[in-house]
Amino acid sequence: MNDSYLEFANSAVGARLAKALGLPKPLVLERHAAGQPAIRGSVLLGAGGEPQLLEVLAATLKSMGAQTLAHARLPQWMAIANRAGLMTGRWGVDGAPGERVKALVFDATGMDDSTQSGALYEFFHDAARSVLPCGRVVVIGRPPERCASPRKATIQRALEGLTRSLAKELKKAITVQLVYVAEGAENEIESTLRFLLSPRSAYVSAQVIRIGLPIGPRAAVADWDKPLAGKKVLVTGASRGIGASIAEVMAREGAAVICLDVPQAQPALDEIAARLGGMAMALDIAAADAPQQLVDAAKAQGGWDVVVHNAGITRDKTIANMKDPLWRMVVDVNLSAQERINDALVESGALAPAARIVCVSSISGIAGNMGQTNYALSKAGVIGMVQSTAPILAGRGITINAVAPGFIETQMTAAIPFALREAGRRMNSMSQGGLPQDVAEAIVWFANPSSSGLTGNVVRVCGQSLIGA
Repeated sequence: MNDSYLEFANSAVGARLAKALGLPKPLVLERHAAGQPAIRGSVLLGAGGEPQLLEVLAATLKSMGAQTLAHARLPQWMAIANRAGLMTGRWGVDGAPGERVKALVFDATGMDDSTQSGALYEFFHDAARSVLPCGRVVVIGRPPERCASPRKATIQRALEGLTRSLAKELKKAITVQLVYVAEGAENEIESTLRFLLSPRSAYVSAQVIRIGLPIGPRAAVADWDKPLAGKKVLVTGASRGIGASIAEVMAREGAAVICLDVPQAQPALDEIAARLGGMAMALDIAAADAPQQLVDAAKAQGGWDVVVHNAGITRDKTIANMKDPLWRMVVDVNLSAQERINDALVESGALAPAARIVCVSSISGIAGNMGQTNYALSKAGVIGMVQSTAPILAGRGITINAVAPGFIETQMTAAIPFALREAGRRMNSMSQGGLPQDVAEAIVWFANPSSSGLTGNVVRVCGQSLIGA
């Protein structure tokens, strides 16, 4: 569905009127298209304390084809970048700001005490106004829960307040993320930086991402334009909306896609599978025999590499007015069926080595929503399932993560009453709804073979919604 206000506010007349009336002027977000570079524009580097990731960052940015600049308080970047064969230069002269840049990356891994926070102030005070529209900001730290001293844990945890506030201050569709990298996991950052610094993360902001030691064998990506080449991917709920977009983006990334949906959706399911050169599978995932049918199908294809649990339903009523079947139906489809399917696929060995499971939760499962107690319970349960099973599946070489979409422009949200729909669109830092592609891009990031350090993460795709955490 088109966002008429977004189109109006970006027209010549609309822009003037919005400015005169003090109305929000959301920017049209830059989104990824096949063949685009990971980042267009320079990356400005900064750091505090004794930074520990500069060498890895140089190698990663070199791999991405990025151009970099060094903040005046990071003079050591020049030598590190030159050794990596990375194009670089100094940013700013005699205290004056330098050129405008597409991204800021700050290495906070060496910050051990809150008294070192001045390095953060100096860098972002100098550079905040120099980030281009639709730019990117990434702060990299160490997981507070793994820090050796309380003081280091304190300053590392403090980074979350900084990044969430920056995401609200910078505006201009600039996203801000915090990435905690465990010691020993430094070489696992490339897939995450490629996602966060690129247009793929257009509607992801103010998120905290944890990268740990690799789960299963570490896989190198031969072609970053087709990282899923040769992979077999199951996408449930694939006949329309977010599910169809997930299938499309998976195919764009080189995957062979198995598109699954209920038998009633067979015509649309067949159409999208044929268009993507994939396979259609009509099945009710809540049926008693669904787990075994999926096991048989996966084994017949030599094992699935990625399973995306996207299928879900809503049956909205306040709990006082809700009938028992509506409660049970939503919980069974959105949560219990996923548990049964995961158990069957894992225990039977129907998943390929180093498999990825990606689940679709919702901000309703984080913040709650009136009239959605059944839906919110099921989507919060998905988060619980991801976080509780991640350590167990890690022992089998399998990662599991989730995305939690906010207001996404789909047929479902198009049916929402106008006032509520407009509120959902504007109540985030981007002042607009997301697109199904935004959810799909985040799922593909988790599915990437090089994302082996990512498990147990729940990332909101909501443009930093003002609702919830």
